[in-house]
Amino acid sequence: MLHIYRQIVSLQRVRPVVIARKRENSDRFPFDEVRVVKKPSLHFLRRIWFKQITDRPLKISALETRVLQGVLADVNAQLLHIYFGHIAVLVLPLLETWPKPSLVSFHGADVLVGMHKPAYRRATQQMLAAVKGVLVRSESLQRAVTELGCPPEKIEIQRTGIPLDAFPFRERTPPPNGEWRLLQAARLIEKKGIATTLRAFAKFHEIFPASIMTVAGEGPQFEDLQKLAKELRIASVVFFPGFVSQSELRELFYSSHMFLHPSETGRDGNQEGVPNSMLEAMATGLPVFATRHGGIPEAVEHGVSGVLVDERDDKALAKAIISAALYPERLSEMGSAGAKQVANKFEQAKQTRRLEEIYLRAIA
Repeated sequence: MLHIYRQIVSLQRVRPVVIARKRENSDRFPFDEVRVVKKPSLHFLRRIWFKQITDRPLKISALETRVLQGVLADVNAQLLHIYFGHIAVLVLPLLETWPKPSLVSFHGADVLVGMHKPAYRRATQQMLAAVKGVLVRSESLQRAVTELGCPPEKIEIQRTGIPLDAFPFRERTPPPNGEWRLLQAARLIEKKGIATTLRAFAKFHEIFPASIMTVAGEGPQFEDLQKLAKELRIASVVFFPGFVSQSELRELFYSSHMFLHPSETGRDGNQEGVPNSMLEAMATGLPVFATRHGGIPEAVEHGVSGVLVDERDDKALAKAIISAALYPERLSEMGSAGAKQVANKFEQAKQTRRLEEIYLRAIA
């Protein structure tokens, strides 16, 4: 994931080594210090036993634990940082035997999905007891981890870092002849609320027929969303370019007038921390229209640095973007306030220095 890659390569006071199951996209994410520990040949049988037969979270075997211990010894690791709570549960046998400190960071779904199952909740609580510290991306995730029984003093907020030099601020002006350009950039999954975006845009397009909507990203909802666009009779003005590079996404930010991100809680409990694409859009000065969901209100102050509506409320979202287009003088103010908010709370260098301090304190 890009936000994790950015965090790793920006570290200066410590030397990071990555342990992963496999290596992909090395041209897009160049990094030399990677140790690949492949899945054992019988991994699929263990997964079937844990997940389908006993309905328990999968954990690594004694052999896998010894292999990982060997890698940690080989690189002389002083601290283990595990990204995502469910991965920390997977390597719980390692956490309980490795003598040096370990941290786990939660990002959203990994603290909420599956916690209604006693075995999953119990395993997560065991993992939280085994690690020295817990990092979360937002106050909403901090509350969720606390509700799982983690001592509050063990939790620290470590926000997403956005490289501001990659997303410089640019003033927007209203388009001529109602040619509004709206954008959402996200993985095409339920919690991103893209169906709500399309329904709201359909109402917007009735009033501004020269407007277009771009939904950048890929995911399992691709065909369903295209079908919905046809049902709403906006298929000809809604574009799905699929995955876009960072440079292409930047150009979409600068060529757009409004950014929509109406996140919602998934049926499995999946929630956002603070969406990275939303923060990047805000950094460029693109006004944001989102929802009161997860950590979004920690980045967007309603009426100041953006507009927030309730989850799944396409009527309220439509009303907000229509009002903004009819009275566009507030868009520039919100765009400027949003960029300042990102610079104050989510700037990458500041967040990286904070992470290094957490690492060094844990090692000490």
